[in-house]
Amino acid sequence: MQRYDKRRVVVKYGGHAMGDADLGKAFAADITLLRQSGVHPVVVHGGGPQIGNMLKRLNIVSEFRGGLRVTDKATVEIVEMVLAGSINKEIVQLINAEGGRAVGLCGKDGNLVTATKLTRTEMDPDSNIEKILDLGFVGEPAHVNPVMLDLMLKEDLIPVVAPVAPGTDGETYNINADTFAGAIAGALHASRLLFLTDVPGVLDKEGKLIKNLTVAHARELIADGTISGGMIPKVETCIEALDRGVEGVVILDGKVKHAVLLELFTDRGAGTLISK
Repeated sequence: MQRYDKRRVVVKYGGHAMGDADLGKAFAADITLLRQSGVHPVVVHGGGPQIGNMLKRLNIVSEFRGGLRVTDKATVEIVEMVLAGSINKEIVQLINAEGGRAVGLCGKDGNLVTATKLTRTEMDPDSNIEKILDLGFVGEPAHVNPVMLDLMLKEDLIPVVAPVAPGTDGETYNINADTFAGAIAGALHASRLLFLTDVPGVLDKEGKLIKNLTVAHARELIADGTISGGMIPKVETCIEALDRGVEGVVILDGKVKHAVLLELFTDRGAGTLISK
């Protein structure tokens, strides 16, 4: 347990991992225990399913292009309400109920994160010409100012951060939670960035968990098709976080109770560790 004493660990808590009340309580207990054990945890959360449910209730049609939600003005208001409001405060309340001292934030607070509009391109099937894909108010981190997080961690507080941030143009942007967590972890020079997902980690072609991966090996597995589908952007985000200065990034199953503790405090770990 001494390995992470006074070290910073960023945990990305995914929307699908948040769907079970018992798992949520166990997660909150784990985060509280990390702080009590001398670790400095920071939680970054998503909320895709919850956003989708709220949009349905309000009869707002939302579409995905290139794996990202197209976010118009009406949608980004709902995204901010759900992420920085209901979900964020629910996680804060869960952690505090377990004896932690959590504080909810988003990228707007203390100029924590400044965003720029995300640009993507796609191939037009009719003309076979690449064109710019307008995703609306979807952004990516341009700058992270960790001063507020530094102050909170020194006071033994547990920051819980929603991936919504202001742009340099004054607009509000929805940021992919994985990307947001990677930027936060890099700015904090975190020892570990943990991605809680709905899969055990990176699997080989036989479906068995790969415990350790170097960046070079991960790229080889992407090239030969072993890493495919939605795992590709997840692994690429891990590599970006390592480039930002994070010591190691772990993909693990958030549906397993106490997965965070198993990963950090046992020799066998609980997922796939990617390092340089």
